[in-house]
Amino acid sequence: MNLRELQYLVALAEHRNFRRAAEACLVSQPTLSTQIRKLEEELGVTLFERTPRRVMPTPAGQDAVARARRILTEMDGMREAARRLSRPEAGTARLGVFPTLGPYLLPEVMPQVRARFPQLQLLLTEEKSDQLLERLREGRLDAAILALPVHDPNLHGEPLFEEPFLLAVPKHHPLASRESLRLEELSRQNLMLLEDGHCLRDQALEVCGLSGAQEQSEFRATSLETLRQMVLAGLGVTLMPALAARGMAPHADKLHLLRFEDSQPSRQIGLFWRKTSALAPLLRQLAELLRAVPPELLDPRNEGRPVPSEDRGRLAPAPAAAS
Repeated sequence: MNLRELQYLVALAEHRNFRRAAEACLVSQPTLSTQIRKLEEELGVTLFERTPRRVMPTPAGQDAVARARRILTEMDGMREAARRLSRPEAGTARLGVFPTLGPYLLPEVMPQVRARFPQLQLLLTEEKSDQLLERLREGRLDAAILALPVHDPNLHGEPLFEEPFLLAVPKHHPLASRESLRLEELSRQNLMLLEDGHCLRDQALEVCGLSGAQEQSEFRATSLETLRQMVLAGLGVTLMPALAARGMAPHADKLHLLRFEDSQPSRQIGLFWRKTSALAPLLRQLAELLRAVPPELLDPRNEGRPVPSEDRGRLAPAPAAAS
């Protein structure tokens, strides 16, 4: 058994097709098929159920694939650690971010990241939080920006900032004449929310539980942009994270944002990576830069108004690290 065979094993499990797996591994299909069969003979079990249309891992295959992924991740970590010792802050880092944050946070911080790490190639992945966690655990991501809490003893977390929520309502809504509201007033509202799988949905449902608000059950959006368009069309109200609210200034004639007076609902954002990662020193520095969100962007009193250019370079105070 060698590492190449383990790579074939993982590729076949991911692609579930011998031809596509062989193409991904840059080998011929007979070569990959022969090596998989050789591995099955060595282990004494059938790793894949073969049908005319697809290939599926058997229970033994699923276990073998999971172990192979861990071995390959450790080998990648060994190579990365050796390379990092000779060339610190250079190379490639794979960063994941969830879709209700990425489009609004990354444009604010990436210029500073590029200036600080000019030799670093940062590969960005945007996925729902559950998928980011799975990729992070399997070694397919080096770090992920996630909403707290994240319960995994194998991951290290650095808190970045707290992002408040605002209430977005159409201009003709009874609340559109006000600048703020109390959390308890949400009990009289039916909120439009995202579909299952989005962490923002879970956070909004928590706010609903605290305030007594109800979900608008006949509609669930697939994206934050869809929610925004539904509010603009006058079809309902929703909770909007502060960073996303910045992009609503051009629609001020159709949409109104209210802050909360008493108890400010919000979400905590952090950067997470495997405790065994060779990139930990670099990722700690990256966390410091990701905290560099101008405080004005997270201030609900600014609602959707643009931040003056002279204020955009200010840095938010860095909270203490946490494991």
